[in-house]
Amino acid sequence: MRIAVVGAGGVGGLLAGLLARHGRDEVVLVARGEALRAARGDGLTIEAPGGAFTARPALAVEDPAEAGPCDAVLVAVKAWQVPALAPRLAPLLGEAGVAVPLQNGVESADRLAAALPPAQVAGGVIWVLSSVVGPGRIGHLGAAPRVVMGPRPGAPTRARLEALAAALVAAGVRAEVVADVEAVAWEKALLMSPLGLVGAASRAPAGVLRASPQTRALLVGLMEEVVAVARARGVAIAPDAVARTLAFVDGVPAEATASMQRDLAAGRPSELDDQPGAIVRAARAAGVAAPLHEALLGALRPQELAARGLIPPFPRT
Repeated sequence: MRIAVVGAGGVGGLLAGLLARHGRDEVVLVARGEALRAARGDGLTIEAPGGAFTARPALAVEDPAEAGPCDAVLVAVKAWQVPALAPRLAPLLGEAGVAVPLQNGVESADRLAAALPPAQVAGGVIWVLSSVVGPGRIGHLGAAPRVVMGPRPGAPTRARLEALAAALVAAGVRAEVVADVEAVAWEKALLMSPLGLVGAASRAPAGVLRASPQTRALLVGLMEEVVAVARARGVAIAPDAVARTLAFVDGVPAEATASMQRDLAAGRPSELDDQPGAIVRAARAAGVAAPLHEALLGALRPQELAARGLIPPFPRT
């Protein structure tokens, strides 16, 4: 396959590096700035639990139109970047490619489908602990990445997704294609929105959040709100979803933090409006109360506004 990875952050850089190291498939990386220069130079360096390695994509470009059509496009930019980026991805898809969003939140597939042929847009979810540690350098913690994909209603993309899953598995990624990818996306939101909110508000890593009775209870309360909203929308969330998500939090490295938390702490634009913000929008549309999400979203919003230059910066200590 010819696979494009759009974005060279913690997710995109890791996937591009793993696929390029395997070498069976042609890997195109769409990036910019220092990440693009690193990929074109020495390549991408992945600092993984089993040791570091460096791999170079077959092609690294800034403009998607320079790459030509690909069989599959893994969209790994931040969720808030998707609306502006989506129209520029059409040349990568050609007439038969499939785009798979890998953002946190539950709105990215709809945003892609609003700008691209809906039949060429799938749903996608990734579980991974990784972050940028330097230009072209990605730090990876924990287990191998897990990618779950699935066709959206009316989109006959399953065969292409099965081929993409096989390529990812060969590169060391746990990948599968499922029938109800929307339910999987909401189950991930059940993890990321609460973890990001409580982590950002407390400035504490996962090990502290799960050990403190107060923050653990807050995590559970936020998770229960996500479940209520999902079920109000007709999403098939499993009865044990909260218990399984809490068990996952208990199993991650103690030093783990959510990407939204890291961005807010560093004064960078974050996915605050795309993760908890999406839950609040869906709750209001469904007529479901989500007071914990509303409260923490409001408390953290000044940091987001300052990061985007919409209000004057202020001390964060």
